Amino acid sequence: MFPHFGRCPVFTIVDVDGGSVVGRRVIPNPGHQPGFIPRFLSEQGVQLVVTGGMGGRAQDIFRELGMETILGISGPVDAVIERFLAGTLAGGASLCNHGSGKGHGIEKTVCDHPHGDHPHNR
Repeated sequence: MFPHFGRCPVFTIVDVDGGSVVGRRVIPNPGHQPGFIPRFLSEQGVQLVVTGGMGGRAQDIFRELGMETILGISGPVDAVIERFLAGTLAGGASLCNHGSGKGHGIEKTVCDHPHGDHPHNR
């Protein structure tokens, strides 16, 4: 899981039916533009977004589109999928601080999340 949703390099889209994974695809992030990614994922048929963190504006857009979000998730994607299928995936606080960056007058080049050595910050 990437701690900052909008800046992750790829999205893993998983189709689940009857408690089993029936499809999986990885698509590149089309670009971190305010409001674009929620609509893009909605067009891909996504109903639930699981991530480390995201800003309030993105959360609001997902909500407006009828999509659910679970924040505060970390670990390898496969392990997160297993926890989701088992019903043990519990969200928490966003792992990324969105106090500055696009939309706040500053082009952010690093994330303020607690994973200082994350690839996004290199």
